[in-house]
Amino acid sequence: MEKLKGFMGKILEINLSNAEIKKTPLNQELASKFLGGAGYAVAHLFPLIDKDTDPLGPDNIMFFMTGPLLGTTAVCTGRMVCCAKSPVTGILGESNTGSFINLQIKRAGYDGIIIKGASEKPVYIVIDDDNVEIKDAGDLWGKNTYETTEKLKEKEDLKRGKVMCIGTAGENLVKYAVIESEERSFGRCGMGAVMGSKKLKAIIAQGSKKIQLAKPEEFKEQSKKVIDSVMEVYTNQVMGALGTGCNMNLYILTGELPVKYHRSSDFPEVDAISGATLSETYLVKQRHCFACPVGCGRVVKLDENTMNLPEGKFEGPEYETMAGFGSMMNNTDLKTIIKANYLCNDYGIDTMSSSGVIALLMDLKDRGKITADDLDGIDLDWADMDNVYLLLEKISQRKGIGELLAEGSNTVARKFNVDPEQIGTVMNSEVPYHDARSSFGMAIAYAISPHYGASHCACDMYMTSLGQAWDDLDIKSVSAQENSKDMAIASARLMEYRAFGSSVILCVFGNPPSTADFAKLIELGLGIPFDIEKIKEYGDRILTLKRLFNLKLGLTPKNEKLPRILLEPLEGGTQGNVPDTNLLFSEFYKYEQWDPETGMPDAEKLKRLGLSNFHL
Repeated sequence: MEKLKGFMGKILEINLSNAEIKKTPLNQELASKFLGGAGYAVAHLFPLIDKDTDPLGPDNIMFFMTGPLLGTTAVCTGRMVCCAKSPVTGILGESNTGSFINLQIKRAGYDGIIIKGASEKPVYIVIDDDNVEIKDAGDLWGKNTYETTEKLKEKEDLKRGKVMCIGTAGENLVKYAVIESEERSFGRCGMGAVMGSKKLKAIIAQGSKKIQLAKPEEFKEQSKKVIDSVMEVYTNQVMGALGTGCNMNLYILTGELPVKYHRSSDFPEVDAISGATLSETYLVKQRHCFACPVGCGRVVKLDENTMNLPEGKFEGPEYETMAGFGSMMNNTDLKTIIKANYLCNDYGIDTMSSSGVIALLMDLKDRGKITADDLDGIDLDWADMDNVYLLLEKISQRKGIGELLAEGSNTVARKFNVDPEQIGTVMNSEVPYHDARSSFGMAIAYAISPHYGASHCACDMYMTSLGQAWDDLDIKSVSAQENSKDMAIASARLMEYRAFGSSVILCVFGNPPSTADFAKLIELGLGIPFDIEKIKEYGDRILTLKRLFNLKLGLTPKNEKLPRILLEPLEGGTQGNVPDTNLLFSEFYKYEQWDPETGMPDAEKLKRLGLSNFHL
């Protein structure tokens, strides 16, 4: 089989149980069928992981995989995915980041890194082009991510070296621990806990190899065309100017912004914690991922010494964090949200899950379900941010009440005899902050997402319902609160497109207005015919592969539901409307040709997509 351009042609395999390091050829058949990223990773993991695999045991396998266009000028493709069995959901864990270590790993000559087994003692991995070593991390264990990154860079003295590591949350196997890479995160699914279970503290990498493209000059011209078109999109311009927090003001109008643990949509003080206010007060500059012209990242600086943070500039909060530590907690103090974000990054904790579980405690306390005696004497109230900081520390250390909170919201509910229907989770994963009562397609996204239970990236219908549509992919902008077959079909087609994007790997914000232009970029880069129909085909195949993988891991249609708290009518922007999940899910299943009883894709579909050999 002819080798595809864009790829480096090697996978680095490291077994931490016996310290074996291997460099194996990229599987060209898998690359041709699934591209790179999540598609390739899941195809590789499919025969190696099953429902009996312990997510935090040595048999779970982590696969860090890049995309074929990473390292080129292709717009918004500077990302890397991490796949493993999730300790949160028990199914596919898939998380990706825009960190610059992605580029260094690929330039070192590796399309991906597979981590097997588990070390008996803490270790870290050094990748310096062809030289790969496993080293003792005893002096780093117990340190959080900022200090770990600083000390590892001093220790290894790699000029271009970039670091990804876990903090104390990952070491202590907090279920929703993240992998942090210089203030960019593998943020969901508990990948930090999986890394911690393997006693892998960090990876530092640098590389100097060049990436070969099929038609580099034509690729360069086409890339410029696509970049220009992306920056002509008004929402991308706003995202660059104000960050993802620009959506705070919009979502309070539509009812999408959750308030006081999903029980309200009334938050008149939203301006105080908006992206515009962040830009006017604490913003130092934009932050761009590699090959991204948008620059939605924020670099901030707090001048007040009262915040008890290190001096200097650091990563500012994104929308989900602003909503989680803001409106979800009825908090209007922006600088406290910035501090919570900093602490989560340092400890290595997912901001969505941690804010979700702490907001749940506030809700339970408010409704008289728990008292301070249940919380180590902490008299927790809405917007009580000093105690939020304390709880984040307890979670990362698994100390006191933190031992319970580290397991997630559903474990908290069981402990305090709370109706699970009043917990904002799907398959134990705290839902993101795009209320499905505002955008009915998000009910499908949260219930049927192929990774991390509820996902807002696997099917961002909240944006499509606001006008982000792709006519050439037959993805229509359906009215946000429409219970219809059209909504289900639009959601299915968008989920397929995002599955394609998870493998190429394309950021959900870098949406080329013309997918035909982006398809041409793939053709010029990889050296294979590629068009809109290929995008549809790959998306369908990769989404279906993920479906098969989750079914193998024990997923059933009974798992695909929303809790009642997310379906109760609210006043305000949602106007008391709720999604008809029975209708929407049924029509989605029909479109995807999934059996309503088993969730299994139709045999004819599997044959058409070349997936008949992936057996459960």
